[in-house]
Amino acid sequence: MPTSKPHPNRGGAISRRQARRRAVEMLYEASQRDTDAVTLLADRVGATEVDPIADYTITLVEGVTGRRAQIDELLAEHAQGWTVERMPKVDLAVLRVGVYELLWAADVPDPVAIDEAVGLAKELSTDDSPRFVNGVLGRIGTIADRLRAVL
Repeated sequence: MPTSKPHPNRGGAISRRQARRRAVEMLYEASQRDTDAVTLLADRVGATEVDPIADYTITLVEGVTGRRAQIDELLAEHAQGWTVERMPKVDLAVLRVGVYELLWAADVPDPVAIDEAVGLAKELSTDDSPRFVNGVLGRIGTIADRLRAVL
């Protein structure tokens, strides 16, 4: 009797990198469907027809959604020559997760938050996106300590 290989995300811990990617995918899907990301997330958590959702994915989606106005304001201010509305939706989802991790994920060092976001941009978006994401998050990263003190 043939045995199927277990799904790589089942039965074990989901890495933070996988959790970030899943959060970006959910934020992107919510923007494409013009729906709330937390509602989309709630529909998926515990559903048997989708892969398990890591706690860190939930933290990121809820965190980004809860602070979206602040995050988008920072992105608009630091994305030279770009408005939030004009940014590619995938890049915007990556940037939102990156800003959230930079400013509100105390256990994620700033360089790691930026590097992970750039890696996601390489995987999920255009050839120009990693440089764009790095530039925007790099500018925000240089003032992250001051921002954390007032946000």
